[in-house]
Amino acid sequence: MGIFSGDGKIINSTSLYGVTGKDWNEAGGILAASGKSKRSKNLLVIDVAEFPQISNQETAQSEQKFIPRNPLNLEVFKLGIPLEGSSAETGALSYFRYDLLGKSQEAILAEQAAQKSQIQGIFESLYPHQIEWLTEAKTNEELVRDRVQFLLVRVEGRQADLMQSMGLEPIQGEEGAKTVVKYYIKLIVRDELYIGPEWDGDSDWKVALTNFLNNLKKNKTSRRRFRT
Repeated sequence: MGIFSGDGKIINSTSLYGVTGKDWNEAGGILAASGKSKRSKNLLVIDVAEFPQISNQETAQSEQKFIPRNPLNLEVFKLGIPLEGSSAETGALSYFRYDLLGKSQEAILAEQAAQKSQIQGIFESLYPHQIEWLTEAKTNEELVRDRVQFLLVRVEGRQADLMQSMGLEPIQGEEGAKTVVKYYIKLIVRDELYIGPEWDGDSDWKVALTNFLNNLKKNKTSRRRFRT
């Protein structure tokens, strides 16, 4: 089990919670007991689910920090671009979409091709370094072996919530309530998340991607909307 991403994907993290039993009833009993032993902070059924920590490794993964600058060495290693229906992290369900359920492999490939054609033009004009299109599940080890050390990640949500989760001072009012798309880059080998020197989320994903790629050219770290 994992936290629902809220953007059409089931799981967007490798920090998952699970229990093991000899059958469904035993596993269900263990899960129910775990829930009773931890008081939830959720006040509404529709709120984001919480899972108890079960290992030091999971705790470390759940404390990932967003870094307000651009990653180094983009010119040395490839940037992986996951297309919908694939997983670039673990081969699990990290990039799985509900709307792909029941579709044939041919239909999924057609959707991936359409998505690639939309993104490709933006990258060709704004990103001078190597990229690799990720259309199937690969482990981190396989990606690094293929010189893919960076991943392009897309998230979508309420602008103020996204900014706060990334350590920024959130925009208030109508602007903060807007649903926007934000891109960032994950460095696989160190599990670091780079959001760039400036906030560049936008309600139009093409504008958001264009802004993000333009901001990759900036070397200095902007303090705009950052907490002091």
